[in-house]
Amino acid sequence: MLANELIQRFEQFAPLKLKWDRDPTGLQIGDRNQEIHKVLVTLDVRPEVVDEAIKLGADMIFAHHPVMFRPAANLDYQDPQKAMYAAIAAHRIVVYAAHTNLDSADGGMNEWLATALKLQNVTGLVPGYHADAVKLTAIVPTDRVEAVQDYLTKTAGAKLDRYAFNSGEQFTVDILQDAVATAVAGINQIVPANQWDYQLQPLVSGGHQYTMGRIGTLAEPMTVRAFAEQCKTTFHIQGLRLVSQQPDALIQRVAVLGGDGGKFYKTALKQGAQVFVTGDVYYHTAHEMLAAGLSVVDPGHHIESICKPQLTTLFKQWQVENDWSLEVVASQLTTDPFTFI
Repeated sequence: MLANELIQRFEQFAPLKLKWDRDPTGLQIGDRNQEIHKVLVTLDVRPEVVDEAIKLGADMIFAHHPVMFRPAANLDYQDPQKAMYAAIAAHRIVVYAAHTNLDSADGGMNEWLATALKLQNVTGLVPGYHADAVKLTAIVPTDRVEAVQDYLTKTAGAKLDRYAFNSGEQFTVDILQDAVATAVAGINQIVPANQWDYQLQPLVSGGHQYTMGRIGTLAEPMTVRAFAEQCKTTFHIQGLRLVSQQPDALIQRVAVLGGDGGKFYKTALKQGAQVFVTGDVYYHTAHEMLAAGLSVVDPGHHIESICKPQLTTLFKQWQVENDWSLEVVASQLTTDPFTFI
């Protein structure tokens, strides 16, 4: 199969429009039309991970963190990072990074973290891309109505409008504007294009709000300190940083944002968070958090390595659904640069 088949399927799950501005998400190195046989899933693309890929015979690396955050000023191979680029090119390895689009996707990074923390009644934290909705009125042959409705509601994410005027051949659904082109293409597979028609009407409400981060509640109240200890177990780490003036206070409402999310602590507070789980908290920001009465658990940026088993499982599911000839493996290396001693 071609690398682009995996890329296109992934970008249906986590579209590039979800990424934040200036984030170098997407194809990093290589040719998307290259044939691939084995994918190595990783959090970071580091020289040791590239060595792992070469030893495994992987011809694609699928990472969360972009390998090229900033343009290289030169390709001096005395620099291990630059030599890594040469090794990737020499072994024709395609490198793709899914960063803030995976962070904001439904069922993506932050939902995995919220699930790991066993949060309940989970909602989004930081608003991002908003997908507008439209009303699609279709006129199709009577004997194909049921098939088209099934496709639209079960595959294209549409909702049948029971209150609109419907006849034997005409019906109306609410659907995301972003999904219209795919929906039309799908209907064309059911009904020849010259045998059906449709109209679109914008909706002033509805649609879908994508968010980065999640907020929810614990099943039972627990102290800040006990929750922090539980985070160590949850994320398989030896230590973390706790920012709290009341470590023995009972808490139940928890916000989580994978990676470096300290700048969003006011958003967490506005939504009633008593504890905010995020990484890379800065010294002065921690003082602001304390002054605001928010407790913060900083388990580090590396908790996002949860993406390795989750993406591997997801890709294997798609492999079965699409009959791909592809092997998917998760990197066995730990790329966390920090060690607690």
